[in-house]
Parts: sequence; C-alpha cells; structure tokens
Amino acid sequence: MAANAPSATQPNPNPTRAFGRFELRQLLGKSSATMAWLAFDTRSARELVLHMPRVQPTDAPSLENWLHEARMAARLNHPHLAPVAEIGVQDHRPFLAVERSLGLTLSEWLKVHPRPPPAEAVALLYQALEGLAFAHEAGAVHQDLQLHHLFVDELGHLRLAALDIVVEATLADTVFGVLPESAGVARSNPPLATVLDPGHLRIRRDAAERDVLSMGLLLHHLLAGEAALDEADTGLVIARLPPHGRETIRLPWTTPHPIDEALRVIVNRATARQPRQRYLNARTLLRALDGWREAAALDGGGPLALLLDRLGNVGHLPALPGVGALAAALAGLEGEHTTEMTEPILRDMALSFELLRQVNSAQVQGTQVAGNGPVLTIRRTLALVGVNGVRQAASALRAWPGPLNEAGAASLKQLMDRVRLAGHAAQALRPPGYDAEVIYLIALLQNLGRLMIQYHFPQEAAQIAALMQAVPASESDDARELPGMNEESASYAVLGVDAESLGAAVARHWGLSDEVIHMIRRLPANRPVRSPDGDGDLLRMAASAANDAVDAITQLPAARVAAALNAVVQRYSRGLGINLRDLNDALHAARVALQSHAATVPIPPAQLPPHDSVRLPTLSNSPSAGAGAAA
Repeated sequence: MAANAPSATQPNPNPTRAFGRFELRQLLGKSSATMAWLAFDTRSARELVLHMPRVQPTDAPSLENWLHEARMAARLNHPHLAPVAEIGVQDHRPFLAVERSLGLTLSEWLKVHPRPPPAEAVALLYQALEGLAFAHEAGAVHQDLQLHHLFVDELGHLRLAALDIVVEATLADTVFGVLPESAGVARSNPPLATVLDPGHLRIRRDAAERDVLSMGLLLHHLLAGEAALDEADTGLVIARLPPHGRETIRLPWTTPHPIDEALRVIVNRATARQPRQRYLNARTLLRALDGWREAAALDGGGPLALLLDRLGNVGHLPALPGVGALAAALAGLEGEHTTEMTEPILRDMALSFELLRQVNSAQVQGTQVAGNGPVLTIRRTLALVGVNGVRQAASALRAWPGPLNEAGAASLKQLMDRVRLAGHAAQALRPPGYDAEVIYLIALLQNLGRLMIQYHFPQEAAQIAALMQAVPASESDDARELPGMNEESASYAVLGVDAESLGAAVARHWGLSDEVIHMIRRLPANRPVRSPDGDGDLLRMAASAANDAVDAITQLPAARVAAALNAVVQRYSRGLGINLRDLNDALHAARVALQSHAATVPIPPAQLPPHDSVRLPTLSNSPSAGAGAAA
C-alpha cells in the first residue's frame, strides 16, 4: 500500500467522493444497470462494498418497492449468498452494503488469476449457481449478474451479492423493451400490489431465466479468457442476442486451456441463440455441470456416481407385468429344450439384464466359472443359475413401472420397443456363424445408457429429446429451420455426460469385461468405420448398424429416412458386406419378429426407399408384456 493511501480502518481526510457517512474509495465495477463501490464507513470504521442501481427509483412508491424486494432477498441465508450488512437510501439513491472481508470481487480475482483452469472456473461458478438456484426457489432474482457481484475469499469460497439490485421498471425495459400500458406491469405500486400483479410475476420469471443466461456468459468469460463479444457487461451482451439482436456466442476453439467436448456443449447451450435451447432454470445448469465435474473428478466414474443411489433403490429397469408368473412357468419347462426357456426371458429386458449382471458379477468375484470368458447368452446363464436363479432374479426386480408416472412409463415402453427392434435387426444383419442371441443382447446393451436415462432421469430424457428437435422456421430468428443437437451433445448439455459413457459405466459396475464394454459402445457417428479386427469388432459393427438404421426409421421425418438408410449402407457396406436390399430385409424381419410378440407401443412404420419385395407392416396397438425374444 502506498504511504499516502488511507488505511482500511481510518477515514481519509480527502475522500475520493463522499456518500453520506461513507467515503467512496474505489469503483470496483459497473454495468449499464448497477455499480459497486469500495467504501469506508466512518461510523463503524470498517470497509464495505456498496452496490447501487444506476437508475434511481422515480418516485416514493417505486423506492419503497425496491426497498421491500431488497429486504426480502436479504433475509435469505445460504453459504453462497453474501450476507447483507445494510440496506439504505442516501441522497435519494438506494444502496445495499456487504462486508469487504468477504474477499475480492471476481473481476479483481481475475486480475490475480487471469486464466483459471476449467475445473477451477467451473467450481467457482458452480457455487454461484447454488446460491442463485436457492434464491430463485425462494422467489428472489438478481437481475444484473456481473463479475463485481461475485466475491471470492482466499480459500476459493464464493458468495453472490446484491440480489434484487435493479429498479424493477428498469428491469422491465431491459427484458421487454418499452412496455405498453396493456402489459399490466405496475411500475410504482406499493409492494403488496406489485407482488400480486401478474405482470410483475411474469417479469420475475423472465428475470430468473436472464440470470441463468448471465451465469452462462460469466462462465464463457472465465473459460475463454475474455468476455463474450468483447463486452464485460452481461446486460449489454444479452441485448445483442435474439430476439433483440442477431449475435451468436460460442466458445472459441483457441482457449487458454483445452476444454473437453462435454463442457463446451454445456457452456454453448447456456448462451445459445434460441431461448428454447438454453437452460431455463439454475438447477438444470447445475445438474449438467455436476455431471461434468463428477466425470472429470473420477476419470469416467462420475456417470456411475449419478446412478448408484437410484440403482440401489429402484433397480436398473422395472420388470414387465407378469414376471412372477413367468418365473413360475419356467419351473414347468425345466428339462425342456433351452430355446423354450430362453425366449420368454428375453422378452423381459429387465430380467435379461439382471441375469447377465448377476452371473457376470459372480464371475468377476471368482465364485463361478473362474477363468472363463464373459457370459453373454441367457442359455449359458440358465446353465449356471438354473430355474431357481431366474426366480430369485425376478423377485429382485422392481415391479412395472417402478417410480415412473403414466407418461414416463409410456416413454420407457416405446424406447424398449425401439431397442428390441434394433436387436432383431442386428440378428438379421449378423454375419454367418455368429450366435443370434449374443448379437441381440449386444444391440440391446448398446442402448443401456439411453434406457438408464429414460428410467432414472425421465425429466432429463424429455429435455434431451427436446434439444434434439429442429427449431421450426416460425420460431427461428432468421426465418429458417435450424437443426437440433445430436444425441451426444444433448446428453452433455443436460447431464454433463453422454449416454454411451453412462451405459459403459453401468456395465462396468455390473462386472462386464472390457471386451464386452468395447462391443456395447456404438461406433461414433462422426468417425469412419474401419474393417473389423476380430469377432468383437464385427459384432459391435453389426449391432451399431442395426441401431443406426432403427434410429433413422423411428426418429427422423419421413422425407429424410431414405437418405439416412442409404448413409447407413455406405457406412457399413465394406465391413459387413451389406447393400440396401439387405438392410431393408433386416428391418422387415425385425418388424415381423417384434410384431409377433405384439409390441407394447406401436413403432411408426418405416419410410423406406422403393423396394420390390419389402413392405413393413404397422405394428399392432394391442398391449403385451413385451417383445424381443431372440430368434
């Protein structure tokens, strides 16, 4: 400190600026809506940080409304919200004070740590999001999240300050532009009338979404090493995004530190052009960052950590209705041909997976078939555990539909039917000499992550599906249809981890070997398909081709199906030796096999290229306990 600098505990005889009893010593930060001053309180002989709105309330009722909102927000108590030392008015200007001992503002901290590693940057903003989510759920908003509202102490503990700092009329102008009288926003009502005003509630809901967008911009700033659009004021940046502006904000590829794809997708979603693609509340962004942090901290074990508690409570999947009767019926078939017993088991995906889990876990522990390869057929599983083992496995399963509501159960059934369809298609595409049951189960397990998300995280599954939908031209800011995210990016954006990694983590938890985990990872869509190096690669390839084809016929608009199936053939023709007729025949055979067991939810008929002999029938709507027995 310079010799003539004032002490933190002594008044300055020549203050920079007087503000009542406060000496304003340094402007710590300002935006178009707020400013933060380092101040010395001559009455208590301590340093404070004063936060003030740049625009003063226009009249006494507006000032009273500001004080009401600020005092209500100041009552909140959370480890990542800065305690409020004082709320007051000086020279007709309201202010909110916090202790300087909370630490440096984030803008000051960045001068000392100009390029924080991604993990450190995320850890800081994660704390801010925890405080923000708590505030939003209590009915408070921030309205102008900036670097000068975040305080970091020497231990890296962060606190968010200055909730409800903006004068509400200014906020309304910022969010909606100039509001007409019919908008119903009471700009100078007393507090009670304002709280009951529907226009007020709408403003605060949109302000909460704006807070989350601002947090995404701050995270972008920390990771990119510079502010988005070269503008540190998040409010001015937001004004340049649709619907008011036409700017696009994405993390640059040249960042101070490498940023993995999962984190890049999360940050880019947080600042997306289209409001419908952004995080609409702080908890969803927190959940995505939490998944990324767990995965990064545990080197791939993070996805499993998200599921461990739920796997223990509700199992991996619920058993279809009638599983108890199935186990009893198998006792009457004991001694019959193995196929007679395996087919009904394969119709229940949860039971099939539970048997594979049990026998492979036991194998890894050395209690069964030590030294042998992984168990990947129900036939071999039956030989190891017998009918009594099947009965025990069935009794360990949660009854359908587990904790899901009616809509969630319908979505899970529909996904299961799609997965079974892929399993049957994989059987038809398998090269000669390969076991039909093995390829069927591999194709199913390639969807393990999808199934886990749909069952354990149904709300997040709905978010992922929404992000994958194209933005219609009517909703696009430049009047053209915009493609949705691919499934991997959408999973990153919602959960912080992709479905493939989640499925592999669960498979590893079950005890499946690295060889099997390699086979149940679908071939990445953005990489070329090479000639298989062995049996495992060939099985993986055939199952991936089947899953890609089923995704095309069940998820794409009819006009795009033909081109997508042609792309599947071109991608896999060399490795599998297939043509378009082979693929059509495989899909036809898969539909017949699935229809023979009356799928629980009808799958849309495939819109295939013209084919002389192949016509795919529409599946029946009749309910059933399931479908999918191996051929």
